[in-house]
Amino acid sequence: MKKTCSLLGAPIQTGASQPGCVMGPAALRTAGLARVLADLDWTVTDLGDLAIGPQTPLPHANPTIHDLAETRAWITILAQTAQEAARTHDLPVFMGGDHAMAAGTVSGIAAHAASLNRPLFVLWLDAHPDLHTLDTTTSGNLHGTPVAYFTAQPGFEAYPPLKHAVEPANICMMGIRSVDPAERDRISATGIEVHDMRALDETGVLAPLRAFLARVRAANGLLHVSFDVDFLDPAIAPAVGTTVPGGATFREAHLIMEELCDSTLVTSLDLVELNPFLDERGRTAKLIRDLTASLFGRRVLDRMTRSY
Repeated sequence: MKKTCSLLGAPIQTGASQPGCVMGPAALRTAGLARVLADLDWTVTDLGDLAIGPQTPLPHANPTIHDLAETRAWITILAQTAQEAARTHDLPVFMGGDHAMAAGTVSGIAAHAASLNRPLFVLWLDAHPDLHTLDTTTSGNLHGTPVAYFTAQPGFEAYPPLKHAVEPANICMMGIRSVDPAERDRISATGIEVHDMRALDETGVLAPLRAFLARVRAANGLLHVSFDVDFLDPAIAPAVGTTVPGGATFREAHLIMEELCDSTLVTSLDLVELNPFLDERGRTAKLIRDLTASLFGRRVLDRMTRSY
């Protein structure tokens, strides 16, 4: 039988500082993501886009925070929908939208994992660790808070109550290269596994990835991959509002996705922070489409020459 995947759009941009992520799901559809996955022999169901209604503003002691009520509503609806998508499809894909959506998708997948009595592991591919709490963020941009939230750090009384937390020991971060002092302290306190770009320069991407995948397999875990466009070097992926030089190269990113495919461990995927307003003739959306195809089974020898 064919494996099943679902595509779910989460056009959330309340957690970011620049508008444009709201167009991310549409850009991935326009790039032909569903067709490419279907060509790889997956049964693809497009669940459309989620939406929230008008929200009553929520005050917070941190005056920099913006769109708190909207972000809370997104987390609530995403957690519910992600849990259902994971229950009914082999590999749901959540198309963002800014990375605040991971507070909802990961918490929903964690609830699904708990229902199966299996641990959830998270591979976090990002330039940032997103470990701020509502008290420590100085920008007020809530896309910097999801990991702190779904690992049950204190300071999230304004977010939806967390039913099932992810163990910090079950998280592996790769590509990190922009960390605030409060986040650095939290990495140290929680013991989250972090491979910054210097470490990847020294070891390559395969050694730490394979070690992490071996832990997932040994624990019979589910594996959620949260892929932020700024994991990539902005020279190849300009369509992101938080560009940080020195990111992953084209081949490093594809190699990670190919290794994830070979592992057969991935059970859900975020694609976040794609901002088509900042793209160049759709090149970033096409690259994210092709990286996703590598995770879903496309091989190097299957690739066609394409013009950008």
